[in-house]
Amino acid sequence: MVLRSLNLNHFRCFETAQLGVAPGITLFHGNNAQGKTSILEAACVLLRLQSPRASKLADCIRFSEKAFAIGGKLEGGDSSELRFQYRESGRRLIVDGETQKRGADYLRHSSLVVWMANDDLVLVRGGGESRRRYLDFMASQLYPGYLQSLRTYDKALRTRNYLLKRDASPRWPEVDAYTRILSEQGRILSAQRRELIERLRPKTAEAQREISGSDESLEIQYECGSAESPDLFQYLFDHRSEEFRKRQTLAGPHRDDLSLNLNGMPASKFASEGQQRTVALALKLGQTHLFLETRSQPPILLIDDVFGELDPARRNALMAAWPETSQKLITTTHLDWLDDRFDSAQRLHVESATVS
Repeated sequence: MVLRSLNLNHFRCFETAQLGVAPGITLFHGNNAQGKTSILEAACVLLRLQSPRASKLADCIRFSEKAFAIGGKLEGGDSSELRFQYRESGRRLIVDGETQKRGADYLRHSSLVVWMANDDLVLVRGGGESRRRYLDFMASQLYPGYLQSLRTYDKALRTRNYLLKRDASPRWPEVDAYTRILSEQGRILSAQRRELIERLRPKTAEAQREISGSDESLEIQYECGSAESPDLFQYLFDHRSEEFRKRQTLAGPHRDDLSLNLNGMPASKFASEGQQRTVALALKLGQTHLFLETRSQPPILLIDDVFGELDPARRNALMAAWPETSQKLITTTHLDWLDDRFDSAQRLHVESATVS
């Protein structure tokens, strides 16, 4: 599947934009803060109903407006016209002119997506939240029902934390009702995250070797946020006194993490900046090849300003490791790194939220 057109209305800095997209490589170039990244973000929201940059889609609405709309045409296999309309009061999902009742029905007509950005370095240097977002974005595309379990879990977690803080002495029967939801949905999330990491591990290890051009050993490992307890409900019940002191839920998938070790040492502490950037790229490249293996179709790659921070060797190794058949939408501020591999690429200049 390839995205052949993209239309934006009141999305981020764009009042309106309509553009055609090449099936191979499309380069969006221009200065910073002109709207390049917002174009890639709009493509991701259209295809996956999620933003890689914002936790709330309301943040994507253009200033002073009340809603945004994104449309686009996918070709390959069963071609389809997608349209996503969003306002804080609700959303509308449309495929070939027909409204879809569920997100899952809409996404069946869409494509897999890999988001790769310059700030992916936070996957190595940052806290666990960024790595959980990485796992969730990947798992939601591979496992039917994962996203719904995640949303149910997050809603129950917010309510449970509120109940722990609301009263001088928590009303434990009321708290326990949400603990059961956490336990039920958490079991699903933990099992699928664990399976996902097992499948991803050899692919990220190979990607690290490919991009680094050496025998660097990348090992990823699931870190359970429930102290490996098979029964989250019982674990939280046993730790009520501590939860009473801290007034927050102490365990569960919201505390899961992904450990990253390079040559047997934590990458966040002992890897150089170049090695850390390679680890972040290896995670995304591993995701790309896992998608290709699982669905037998290449994902669409959304690549935001990655090349400016890479030395020529790593840049060349990354491009060589990409699936040749994947459509690639790339943003960049400079074109001086291009070589003859980009001679046939579509080039679009972005300035002040205008594409030419």
